[in-house]
Amino acid sequence: MPKQKKTALMTAVDIIARRETSEANLIDKLKRKAFDERDITGAVAKLKEMNYLNDKAAARRQFEFLYNESKSSVREIVLKLMRRGFTREDINAAIPDAKDRDTREIAAALKSLRLKYKKTAEPIKMKAYLYRHGFSMDVCSSAVEEFLSED
Repeated sequence: MPKQKKTALMTAVDIIARRETSEANLIDKLKRKAFDERDITGAVAKLKEMNYLNDKAAARRQFEFLYNESKSSVREIVLKLMRRGFTREDINAAIPDAKDRDTREIAAALKSLRLKYKKTAEPIKMKAYLYRHGFSMDVCSSAVEEFLSED
């Protein structure tokens, strides 16, 4: 019996079963697999109808994971999610209030410094590294100062 060709919907389900993705990213992957535009639109509509594809919720979950588990700055997380196809609006809705963000940013910067540098490194290089990874100058300075004063 000949093998049955996968439909756009079956392929889309396979893709999102492996990793949560944005609608734009899913459409791009299906286009690269040479599915017809009409089939792609139908598959995406069906997945949205069944609530398997929800960019706002996916952006929030991915932002929360990266925010709580990584050494990345908020700016770096935003850029990462934008590269994954999420809209700026959906990402901004996931960003927590600013009141605790500075404390979290310093903690993430410290985590990054501990993984990359020894206490003998030049402070200016550490600050530049953190700044290139999206941390503000205030956070860079505070994190380097705290890192160098640790036992």
